[in-house]
Amino acid sequence: MAFPTSLLLFLLCLFLSTSSSLAKSKTKPKQIVLPIYKDASTLQYLTQIKQRTPLVPVHLTVDLGGRSLWTDCEHGYVSTSIRPGGCGTIQCRLAQASKSCEPCNPEFPVGPGCTNAPTCWRFPENTVTHYASGGELASDIITINSTDGKSQGNVVALPQFLFFCALSTITDGLAKGVTGMAGLGRTKISFPVQLATALKLKRKFGLCLSSSTTSNGVVIFGNGPYNFPTTWNNSSFLTYTSLIINKVNTELRVLKGEASAEYFIGVKSIKIRNRTVKLNTTLLQINKIGFGGTKISTVNPYTVLETSIYNAVIKAFVNELKNVTRVPSVAPFGACFSSKNIRNTRVGPAVPNIDLVMEENGVVWRMYGANTMVRVNKDVLCLGFVDGGEPTYINSIVIGGHQIEDNLLTFDIDKSRLGFSSSLLFRQTTCSNYRLTSNA
Repeated sequence: MAFPTSLLLFLLCLFLSTSSSLAKSKTKPKQIVLPIYKDASTLQYLTQIKQRTPLVPVHLTVDLGGRSLWTDCEHGYVSTSIRPGGCGTIQCRLAQASKSCEPCNPEFPVGPGCTNAPTCWRFPENTVTHYASGGELASDIITINSTDGKSQGNVVALPQFLFFCALSTITDGLAKGVTGMAGLGRTKISFPVQLATALKLKRKFGLCLSSSTTSNGVVIFGNGPYNFPTTWNNSSFLTYTSLIINKVNTELRVLKGEASAEYFIGVKSIKIRNRTVKLNTTLLQINKIGFGGTKISTVNPYTVLETSIYNAVIKAFVNELKNVTRVPSVAPFGACFSSKNIRNTRVGPAVPNIDLVMEENGVVWRMYGANTMVRVNKDVLCLGFVDGGEPTYINSIVIGGHQIEDNLLTFDIDKSRLGFSSSLLFRQTTCSNYRLTSNA
């Protein structure tokens, strides 16, 4: 029996709201806040929550397009409050895992343990390594900090937060100490949707990644405003573009037939120093099997371009910077330059701006030197874009972490709209200047 989306969302609201008494909070929070810090060795963006009974810190890699929270349950997961999300339950249907019900194997326990009912399974994915494995749907308590939008609030407890228990091997490739991933994608059990449903927040979040490995960025769940120490109103300077739903999941073959959980935007051309780059614009559209198009990622450290687009961008950028000495490439970058003749500005190295021109008339996402160039040593700067390969089985543009650092992005799931600031350096602030960072 198929359940309408509206009914499933109502059931999720009922399930979470009845179980999520705000154990340590006296008032309804307006926002939920998570600090995000950049790992120097892997360039992954990490966060921490507390989970289980008794509570323990859980370190997670932030995955903007991830479908859910998943964590290693094979080794060291001890909790008296974990519960199975069995087959036929509301939770299993919300996780779109009702077709993946299998008998529990007592010799292969990775979750709450075997019950009399079949187990609700899914395939959590490490999107850094693109490795997936079967995982059991479960729920357990998590705690996270709140805010009223002006000052740090109380710790909020959600006793039955849905997640997937994964095998230890799936964590290979994640930063040291990380045991899972926090998925912020477009599903019914992603972080922003579960928090919004349980706490009656807007299904919206703001993401601001710090370029520093010593200062935190932040993700703020709920509606704005976002509390940066400036005199400007952060909602008035954002530019908006539509978020596009890719109706075909291209991440995992086992999820074939489902829509992608990732965030796509409609880029129609690329300009460098206001000159349009000559490229095959059909690659900028999502084709009928889900490939092509432009998505935003926090697991790719740098923007990845399909080979022909990459070559066209490199050629155009080098031509605009022809008065600067080009030096041997430094992997993974293809265009590197001597930094001796490149002066520094408020928004980074003084190089040609790169513009992503959106499908909406007059909407442009401008990237300055701080987001386009990477300093690989004191004498060399490289264009921070990498070659993603041929177009057959990839997205044509994947906007990576370096390109969105110190940019405020807002993802409005209900309105399917992205707000973006371009570089906050232009406004003499950074993502690490956000005033509310969690110490939950």
